[in-house]
Amino acid sequence: MTSNPLPKTIHVFGSLNMDLVCRTPYLPQPGETILGTQFETLPGGKGANQAVAAARLGAATTMVGRVGADDFGRQLIQGLQNAGVDASGVAVDGEVSTGVAAIAVDSVGQNTIVVIPGANGQISDGDVDRLTARLRPGDLVLLQFEVPLPLVMVAAKAAKTQGATVIVDPAPARTDLPPEFFRTVDILTPNQVEASQLTGMAVTDVATATEAAQQLVQRGVAIAIVKLGDQGVVVAENHRTFHQPALLVEAVDTVAAGDAFNGGLAVGLAEAMDIEEAVQFANAVAAAAVMVPGAQPSMPERSRVAALRIAL
Repeated sequence: MTSNPLPKTIHVFGSLNMDLVCRTPYLPQPGETILGTQFETLPGGKGANQAVAAARLGAATTMVGRVGADDFGRQLIQGLQNAGVDASGVAVDGEVSTGVAAIAVDSVGQNTIVVIPGANGQISDGDVDRLTARLRPGDLVLLQFEVPLPLVMVAAKAAKTQGATVIVDPAPARTDLPPEFFRTVDILTPNQVEASQLTGMAVTDVATATEAAQQLVQRGVAIAIVKLGDQGVVVAENHRTFHQPALLVEAVDTVAAGDAFNGGLAVGLAEAMDIEEAVQFANAVAAAAVMVPGAQPSMPERSRVAALRIAL
């Protein structure tokens, strides 16, 4: 009798930020001052968000990154630990402040974000060493672009060499990725803005997302997943392309929806789901996240995702 493969560990290498969230009736235009309705400080950072998402879904999850030796840094580490993340790989940097993100969220859940990297910008080869020391063949590594790109590239290459599956969320969007980067990535998950930046074409719907995803696979990515919000996602591999519709829910706050998706995707793959099933699961995780305000506070427990899938 063949037993099911053991779930793998998910390792997140990336940013930790404190989110400074301003809620407003609408997003201001350049030069415009408006009155907001609420202010909150909430734990965030794309790396930490993805780690919390994976841990809350029940996966063994570790976080590698940097915070400052300040109150925000201490709160972020505690938040990771409270969510079940192994935060022993998070270094405390006494020379710089913890990263912050200034976020405006309007009445329909759309947002604009300005990130100040702080300690995230000081990620070094030593942090990559802490990541690779934890890896086992078959583990999954989640990467994003809120830490210096050269170190993301080093981490991707090192993880690939050690037999890990490398999943990259190319956010914030960049246009300066070298060709060799794509060959170190197993799964690339841009949203439509990021896919547009990466390919130089306007990505607005399923058809253009399909073309962009196929182009990214041609560059060397094993699987490209273009996230289209309420239009779902498009997935391209060498031998096929498919569209997975979104679960349609009433969005309260779209902050970190992409992070919820990536955390869910990694958990599905760690549990030996095939790519179609993992994408369906990730879509449900993202849908559950946008129904709750905040970044890490919106990352759902497994039971909430299951209930949503049944209800829809």
